[in-house]
Amino acid sequence: MIVAGELAPGSRLPKEEILAGQLGLSRNSLREAVRALTAMRILITRQGDGTYVSSLEPHLLLESLSFAADVSQGHTALQLLQVRRLLEPQATGLAAALLKPQDLRELRNILERSRTVATVEEFVAHDIAFHLRIVEAVGNPVLSMLLQVLSTRTQRVRIVRGSQTSHALNNAHEDHEQILSALQSRDALLAAAAATVHITAVEQWLATSLTDDPIRAIDD
Repeated sequence: MIVAGELAPGSRLPKEEILAGQLGLSRNSLREAVRALTAMRILITRQGDGTYVSSLEPHLLLESLSFAADVSQGHTALQLLQVRRLLEPQATGLAAALLKPQDLRELRNILERSRTVATVEEFVAHDIAFHLRIVEAVGNPVLSMLLQVLSTRTQRVRIVRGSQTSHALNNAHEDHEQILSALQSRDALLAAAAATVHITAVEQWLATSLTDDPIRAIDD
């Protein structure tokens, strides 16, 4: 009903028995669905007043994802990385035609600064800044916020990988150079492919870590 536009943002849900009948659900199933949608910030409950559709603003809907990503570990973190791999390469490809010369210069500056950092944590911070600058060029605030959540909230995985895997940072530097080179050439397909290779490396490392030692995979 929300997707179809029958319940607009701010609308009050019908009484439980009426809504259950409209949806063909038992009242218990309806309550479970309402709890889930409330946790996702799609619905809001006002004590003594009823349940309403939220404003459906992107930042509200992403809060629940942000929380899940904050506490992510193991297979949850892997799933978040998989989502990032599905979205970010496409955004990188789109950005190839949209990045302005000053954007490309800033990307180069970020890469140069990342070469002089003293810690893995600093490098990962520059890595995040590099990718977010690219995505922002697409001009889609929802996409930018979603990828920011996926990128920053899986930061711990990347720090652990950088600390535990030899040549991980050098490989990341090379990946970044490939991405930037493709963007400078305005080659959307190559930029997307380079981003896929870069993100997949972290995903594959975590998948292997979970297989080898699922408990300690990212908890060290």
